Amino acid sequence: MVARRFLVSYKDDDFAVDYDTDDGFEVLKFQIFSLTSVPPDDQKIVTEDDDRAISESSDLGIISEKLRVVSLVGEGEGSSRLAEGFEKSDEELARMLQAEEEALLFQEFRANENKEEFEGRIRPYVSQVLLYEDPGRQEAARKSVPVDEIEEKALVALAKEGNFKPLKAEVDHYFLLQLLFWFKQSFRWVNSPPCDNCGSGTNDNGMGTALPSEAKYGGFRVELYKCNCCLTITRFPRYNDPLKLLETRRGRCGEWANCFTLYCRAFGYESRLILDFTDHVWTECFSNFLGRWMHLDPCEAVCDNPLLYEKGWKKSLDYVIAISKNGVYDVTKRYTRKWHEVLSRRNLTTEDVASAVLSSITNECRSRYSSEELRALENRDCKEAEELEKEVHLLVDASVSLPGRRSGASEWRMARSELGTTDSLSSSACPVRLCVDSHVKSIYNALSLFICHAIDNELSKAESLQILKILKGMLENLRASPFKSRKSFLNLKGMQSTKKMMPWIKELLSAISLKGELDDTDQVRVLLACDPVQTSISLPVASDAVDEIIDILNGVTEMKKSTFQFPKLNRLFSGSVLASGEELPFGIATSAFDGIRTSKWEEPNGAKGCWLLYQLDNDQMHDLDSYDLTSANDAPERDPMNWIVEASKDKGQSWDILDEQNSQIFDKRFQRKSFQVQSVHKYNLFRFRFLAVRDPEATSRFQIGSIDLYARAS
Repeated sequence: MVARRFLVSYKDDDFAVDYDTDDGFEVLKFQIFSLTSVPPDDQKIVTEDDDRAISESSDLGIISEKLRVVSLVGEGEGSSRLAEGFEKSDEELARMLQAEEEALLFQEFRANENKEEFEGRIRPYVSQVLLYEDPGRQEAARKSVPVDEIEEKALVALAKEGNFKPLKAEVDHYFLLQLLFWFKQSFRWVNSPPCDNCGSGTNDNGMGTALPSEAKYGGFRVELYKCNCCLTITRFPRYNDPLKLLETRRGRCGEWANCFTLYCRAFGYESRLILDFTDHVWTECFSNFLGRWMHLDPCEAVCDNPLLYEKGWKKSLDYVIAISKNGVYDVTKRYTRKWHEVLSRRNLTTEDVASAVLSSITNECRSRYSSEELRALENRDCKEAEELEKEVHLLVDASVSLPGRRSGASEWRMARSELGTTDSLSSSACPVRLCVDSHVKSIYNALSLFICHAIDNELSKAESLQILKILKGMLENLRASPFKSRKSFLNLKGMQSTKKMMPWIKELLSAISLKGELDDTDQVRVLLACDPVQTSISLPVASDAVDEIIDILNGVTEMKKSTFQFPKLNRLFSGSVLASGEELPFGIATSAFDGIRTSKWEEPNGAKGCWLLYQLDNDQMHDLDSYDLTSANDAPERDPMNWIVEASKDKGQSWDILDEQNSQIFDKRFQRKSFQVQSVHKYNLFRFRFLAVRDPEATSRFQIGSIDLYARAS
């Protein structure tokens, strides 16, 4: 460890920054961000003496103490994500263009002028995608989807980003993402089907002839499998009609993409089936929210990550063709950053012939369109072509790790060379995220009132448990109800004076955006109080908190305040969070603050060290009294074991150590541990430095279920 004090200049200002070299370069960039408001990704840091650029590999223990920060965006190096340091240098671009010219020249010698094979690979799918336009198939698809549930999840996802009044384009975009996640859970991957007779495993037994009932739905290719136990032959027809796939809900990537694209069309999304000539298929939808086409792979439940195949799976792509009712398009450039290498593999025909084939098919598809429709499509085609030309010349973002293939048996994936080098979609360049968790504080406060009520009124353990179980039942009924019209009853008949309990009951209901009306029979009629999404985001928090209190009560013999480390008052909320890394999309840093047991923050490379910064909202300053850490739902080897908690009162220029823990072991899942803090100041910024997990030899990952910070009572 080397303690440094840097003098950082930015524009006309100088800032003193106290820094510990063990913290890593990312922490220094965040400290500078807190002082200059230049985001970490936009910073270029150089030494004042010799203008030498500072990077992750620089020795921060010996460099000059005088540093200068330049905003990349401010110097015209780009104002959008596509231009924030990702464009190739002129020299590299020139080399790449030269390689493309050589690849094209090589292709002229090797490629076959005959267009039939290239066209033959595409033609069957042109008819296939027209099935998605059939009103009967679309209606059948919509009927098989829990629309209310998916809409609720979409609105909750938006609310967790602080957006409670989304635009239609935003709702549509998030609904599509939730449709993708739902489809991943509802469709089944088939390596070899279970035996139709006894359910045991089967092995490949060749091919069969399609029955009329199979051929009716395009199942002309029939795989046969012999049972390992009873020797019965099981048939696996590879259906092409998405209507049949709505019924069977199983298959491999062809069936998955075929059925999912129908779902997308059924809900009104402009959709394309994407054919990868190296044997994969997926979907693209046009997002009005993003203003462009978006990649969606239903097999992997991955969206908007087109480099998944080249960078993650390590596929050697050649042709990637988009097929829709409006035509066919070569979108290969969206899925590669190695275009000159791809060109060298495109040997079915020349580029001119391929382009002519695609144009001819597209003209056929559009033959009955009006001039106005044609103009709109042609304008969008031109815009997409420009985007693809720009995207293919961008640098790959090394901070984002893309996974190898996860669908299918490992042997099958290995045979196809699609395992890649990692099993997770992660980012080491996390954005600053806002915690939308004021409801968590309100729920904990209300349940603290229940604890006080139970103790002050000398309720027995049995009576307290009875009330909590009735409350739990009411919460579960509400969660099972349609989210726009939730209502239930809290039946406290026979309890001690219900009127005495109404203060904490009303506060709890209010925290969940509900209201309660006590009738003459001591029943509380529970209704929505305002925006149903507020209730949707709060219900799982309340349910989990009640479960935790029930667990605590089940483990004690008597009711007293010292029994309850949870729930507590004065929980900090609505802070901003930045982490060293996170798992996308479900293991993001703010998941540690959402109050939900089953969510968690995951750092894919955090087993031997990671960090998380929490900054209070609106420059608030608080004296930290304690904090809680709760273990996640699985994988105890990823639990934190050693960590340091620090705080800053000057926006990260200097840090005070508040607590240090070593050899901490979480004995079970969802276990909460509370730690008192001896702080003497009020702070605005808190930092958790997790130094090691429970078993760093067994995993590269870190995870924590929840982090709760509590202010000292004033």
